[in-house]
Amino acid sequence: MTLLSVSNLKTSYGKTNVLTGVSFHVDEGETYALVGESGSGKTTLIRAIAGLAPAQEGSILFQGHELRGLSDRKMRPFRKDISLMFQDPVGSLSPRLTVGGLITEPYRIQGMNNRDLNSEAIRLLEMVGLPADMAGRYPFQLSGGQARRVGVARALALEPKLLLADEPTAGLDVSVQGELLNLLNDLRDQLGLSMLIITHNLNIVRHVSDRMGIMYLGQLVEEGTTEDVFHHSKHPYTRALLSASPKPDPHAKMDRIILHGDPPSLLKRPSGCEFRSRCPFAKDICKETPEWNETHGHKVRCFIPLS
Repeated sequence: MTLLSVSNLKTSYGKTNVLTGVSFHVDEGETYALVGESGSGKTTLIRAIAGLAPAQEGSILFQGHELRGLSDRKMRPFRKDISLMFQDPVGSLSPRLTVGGLITEPYRIQGMNNRDLNSEAIRLLEMVGLPADMAGRYPFQLSGGQARRVGVARALALEPKLLLADEPTAGLDVSVQGELLNLLNDLRDQLGLSMLIITHNLNIVRHVSDRMGIMYLGQLVEEGTTEDVFHHSKHPYTRALLSASPKPDPHAKMDRIILHGDPPSLLKRPSGCEFRSRCPFAKDICKETPEWNETHGHKVRCFIPLS
């Protein structure tokens, strides 16, 4: 069953269009990943879903309820069920609160004063694999991996149905990344959690997501199951990202696709296919705007999809 449905979402700041019509859905118990370079609109998108950024057009349906345009007061009841985990593992934690205070703060914000906060702190720490005595520490006393686990505990304190994770492994060593991803997978299965992860790291996506979408300049250009996109990518941008990503199999080969230049400015978007200014396969038809082509649930927005 669909938990979150985003349809034709558009956001802008002044004259800058950031999201230009994003549509996707997340099912119950599913992990969906959005991948793209910096500036593709990923963070703006999840902030809009969480009610922290404006969206001028489109729809954000959560369990059938429209969230777009809700005031802070009307959005508050949904914040128990939609939790946002920020990117910076230490900077997102208040230095004035202990770990125990940080991970139980959501109870106080929601007015849930009937909880034994000490017991809840210990329970949440154990849930993310940290010792109970960690409750008395302050953020500056934590390693990056410990801080990220504290962030997970805080995000899951209210038992949300949907976790929005912004670059969940940013700044962590590779070994710590693996531990955190295993933790997120375990918690998803234990809690029946749905996750929407945004990242530029394709290795993360392969490890945790069921389906994925590729974002470029504020819109999706390819979407499908993670297995399909990795093994049968069709958009030149997706293929370029994959060809530049480290391969777990040292014998695996993929022809490297080199992109021309940097992503265009959001103030000076190319006409037609917005990727054409960097695409090595661009043709005259790419001056027009491509529609979605779909085959067995694998969608690509491209006039000349790769085989």
